[in-house]
Amino acid sequence: MDKETHPEFFTLYEVEDFDVITGEEYTKRLNAPTPWTRRATSHFLNTSRGLARVASSEGPGPGGVLTTVRFHSAAADDQHTAGELSPLLSRVLQSPLMTGAHLCKSDGQATDVRTAESQGRTDYDTPPNWFMLLEACTVEALEAPVQAVLQHSVVRNAQVGRYLLEYTRLKTDASAG
Repeated sequence: MDKETHPEFFTLYEVEDFDVITGEEYTKRLNAPTPWTRRATSHFLNTSRGLARVASSEGPGPGGVLTTVRFHSAAADDQHTAGELSPLLSRVLQSPLMTGAHLCKSDGQATDVRTAESQGRTDYDTPPNWFMLLEACTVEALEAPVQAVLQHSVVRNAQVGRYLLEYTRLKTDASAG
């Protein structure tokens, strides 16, 4: 959405159970990439892939715009980080036109697994260990909430990405999976 956002695209997969993305079946799929996947990913640059658990999530639903704030925590432990930032989610969600605020903690062990799909690729950047997803109806609605996150004392070395919603696929009776 802007020249400062890297990576250029953001894809989010939500699963009901974390074992879905760390289990044997998912790993088998990643170890058998299709020719199309190999062609498509050969053009990727600055890829960041992180598997994470949701520490806190609020809001009525998805927005048409999303900002990611990826960062390292200055807090001594994960509980302190979540305790400091979860109330911030509630506050930023009170801003006009905000639809969602989510705090996530990367699972380093799950993120570091390399498969045939990622073998030989040099475009992977190590993701920060925490991130927030802020959703709203307009780009402008995200400005103040993002600044509030960036100014928080536990947020360090933040990287901000701004994205427009292009497509949502929901699990339905008619969909595979």
